[in-house]
Amino acid sequence: MSTVSKTTTQTTPSVTLKGPQQPDGFRVQASEYKYAHLLPYFSADKYLPLEPFEHADPGHRALTHPDPRSLLKNATRVTEIQPYLGVDIEGVQLTDLDSDGRDQLALYVAQRGLVVFRNQQDFIDRDVDYHRAWGSHFGRLHIHPTSGHPDGAPELHLVYRDANHTFNFENDDSITSLNWHNDVSYELQPPGLTTFYLLAQPSTGGDTLFSSQVAALRRLSPQFVAFLRTLKAVHSGIEQANYSRSGKRGATVRREPVENVHPVVRRHPVTGEESLFVNRQFTRRIVGLKRQESENILNFLCDHIAKGGDSQARVKWEPNTVVIWDNRILAHSAIVDYGESKERRHGARITPQAERPQPALEGLEL
Repeated sequence: MSTVSKTTTQTTPSVTLKGPQQPDGFRVQASEYKYAHLLPYFSADKYLPLEPFEHADPGHRALTHPDPRSLLKNATRVTEIQPYLGVDIEGVQLTDLDSDGRDQLALYVAQRGLVVFRNQQDFIDRDVDYHRAWGSHFGRLHIHPTSGHPDGAPELHLVYRDANHTFNFENDDSITSLNWHNDVSYELQPPGLTTFYLLAQPSTGGDTLFSSQVAALRRLSPQFVAFLRTLKAVHSGIEQANYSRSGKRGATVRREPVENVHPVVRRHPVTGEESLFVNRQFTRRIVGLKRQESENILNFLCDHIAKGGDSQARVKWEPNTVVIWDNRILAHSAIVDYGESKERRHGARITPQAERPQPALEGLEL
């Protein structure tokens, strides 16, 4: 069993910046910080467009396992966060899961949407190669086009905010810090099973909200769902790229932004469940509808996802917590309510891509 460490909570007067005028890129530096080697680095590299690939979801293999929940055999606590969304677990060490256990994890996350593992210092402190191998079990690792990553490890997407700087996508002109989204849904093959953990966190605040798009769809009338299943929408990374090009978030765009068309209602490849697949950050318009029609439907659906408290779970970060969710069926938002504390919030995300979203309506052409 790993030892639980003290929360990494501190103010950050020691942070300095190495500016974009440097030939090797833009980096954050901090002295006397355990995870200084994982601070954001904005490389000057340029990436080619992503190529399609064949995704095989490991959750399929677990469907034939005689006991697909045997990964929980050492659990000392398994608490459902909501009746149909989320589980909070103690006693299971992610580093103890073999290939079979990871397959079971993929199925469990697909079924519950969100699984929170406590006391995971051993996992968090593993090296980058371990985390690459972990993520690669679940799909091809995504390299973000604009965000910071540890120097030499572009497969780890970083979130970072401290007393003086932020390298996150934040809207200063909004009345709320909430920014509901499915990660990089503009990609042709957006992420599936996603792993996230905090390396440093504020003493209070900085929670993450998750909303089940499966549950959100179920609450709509059958007639409306039948209509939504006929629709497809454009998801765009252009605004995110322009945000960086404006000088924010590291001022780096390493791969040109893309737009892709996805079904408004998708079907999960393992569970067969249908879910909404729209989000306020990246979904721009519904194909074939007039502007006002598209805007009203998208605003309604995004409000429904954001305001449906009975379809949501809130994760409060404890030291050494790892959260794993299915990006295909959950929208999420960080809560930036800790700014006045001047404390650091530093997190890492491992983001395997999955299949191209499949329409719930058979025969819908994308």
